[in-house]
Amino acid sequence: MSDAHQNQHDLSAKPDQRAARSADYTTNLDLEGAEFGGELNGEELTAEYRSGSDWWRTAVFYQIYPKSFADGNGDGIGDLIGVKDRLDYLALLGVDALWLSPFYKSPMADGGYDVSDPTDVDPMFGTLADFDAMITAAHERGIKVTVDIVPNHLSDQHVWFQQALAAGPGSPERARFIFMDGRGPDGSEPPNNWPSIFGGPAWTRVPDGQWYLHIFAPEQPDVNWANPEVPAEFERILRFWLERGADGFRVDVAHSMAKPEGLPDMDLTAYQGPGTQLNPDLRFDNDGVHEHLKMFRRVIDSYENRMAVGEAWVANDERLALYVRGDELHLTFNFRLVEAPWSAESFQSAIDNSLTAMAEVGAPCTWVLSNHDVIRHTTRYGGGPVGHARGRAAALVQLSLPGAAYLYNGDELGLENVNLPDEALQDPTWERSGHTERGRDGERVPMPWEGTEPPFGFGAGVQPWLPVPPEWAAVTVEAQLDDEGSTLSLYRHALRLRRQLPELHGSAFSWQRGPQGCLAYRRGSNLVVALNAGDVPVELPPGEVLLSSSALEGNKLPANTAVWLRA
Repeated sequence: MSDAHQNQHDLSAKPDQRAARSADYTTNLDLEGAEFGGELNGEELTAEYRSGSDWWRTAVFYQIYPKSFADGNGDGIGDLIGVKDRLDYLALLGVDALWLSPFYKSPMADGGYDVSDPTDVDPMFGTLADFDAMITAAHERGIKVTVDIVPNHLSDQHVWFQQALAAGPGSPERARFIFMDGRGPDGSEPPNNWPSIFGGPAWTRVPDGQWYLHIFAPEQPDVNWANPEVPAEFERILRFWLERGADGFRVDVAHSMAKPEGLPDMDLTAYQGPGTQLNPDLRFDNDGVHEHLKMFRRVIDSYENRMAVGEAWVANDERLALYVRGDELHLTFNFRLVEAPWSAESFQSAIDNSLTAMAEVGAPCTWVLSNHDVIRHTTRYGGGPVGHARGRAAALVQLSLPGAAYLYNGDELGLENVNLPDEALQDPTWERSGHTERGRDGERVPMPWEGTEPPFGFGAGVQPWLPVPPEWAAVTVEAQLDDEGSTLSLYRHALRLRRQLPELHGSAFSWQRGPQGCLAYRRGSNLVVALNAGDVPVELPPGEVLLSSSALEGNKLPANTAVWLRA
């Protein structure tokens, strides 16, 4: 074992020592702010939760993109051994559960979302024994583990698709996918005009002349959920991982399984290229998807205290709420904060609309700022010192809202997107768009753990699968862990307070009045959260400051700063 790899274990194995050196990041003030206070319209917005105290309702999940989190075997690619090695760090951070993006057997045409065997581990990430050891170790630390399931498509290397290619038109094997004859006199045109999310048409022609549908890459043929063999196979997959101890699932593109009858052409008037999802969009959010999700729920509910969260980019909050009705998914990501530009007004609208819609169906909200598919929020908010301050403030908003929260690995370090050189890009969007869209690699750069030179403890010093920028020396876990002003310390203290404060365990929520460019809300009877998204300091609300995202200036709340107060 190399010294670098040994240091990984040393860093992740001393939570008690690290915690003992950490002082409370709190400020005790009793200030009288004249500009905050009073409920707007005198109304309290309260979500009506279903009965029970299921852990997922208020859990903080930590998304791990396995290739980029921790390299346990020193080959430059993250793996399940690396995840296990870093569990003490995650326990120290204070998260409740993990979400692991795909680690299944895959040719890696789309970062593992092209699955060739959904019930085995790709050798790149380890073995089933490594998964078992990792999940056992996580459970010993009180951390639950959820995994991805990818129900819209399989890899073109999956045995089913290889059988479909060999069997020919009209065969039962082809009926597991969506094969059609082409248009035009010789069938040389695609069956409809649907575009692929990754660019180009959503159809590929095979040698015998038929076409198959792939909403994503050609290496990801869509399965046909109208064929009973498909739901039966996915029930088998769900049960396989539940039996191995998985605590739940993240359902990839949960809004895509059902296709409209006849697959008619779309109105592409507003289509703006790769990544565009229209409203309406015949590729997604067809009503038939809900019957499939009910099957997921029936299977999951046959095991004790398991859950599923859906990824559904739909037209509005009301459509989103349909995915979390009592017999469908437990949670679904609220992407309104991801889509919201930096302003108090846009944040308030995103929060208000999401809370209202989820309350209509008795479901918790699920808040997210970043993930492996979107530009990191520190970059979206402007990058540099301003983006950094805004990202810290947004984290205190996210972690104080009622419901569950999802963090993306590196959020707690304040990482920004990396502007990678062209030759390093691996996302399929880069090639499929003719090098006009750079894709998602910038938010998937490996985690910096320790040291002063790349790859900062990610593996044994070999070049990682994506290059790590040298300027990340200042934001490694090691550099931030004992720095009380660091973003990592801010997240640790926010997660500790989230567990300790009873006001953050319930659903009570009411908007408070605030100055221009600010928002404020009350959680429970006496916890107030205030965000100054404006450009100038404002008076602090009255109360005892429990946590602030930036240093306070006397009785002022600085620009781009959020604060938690005991009113």
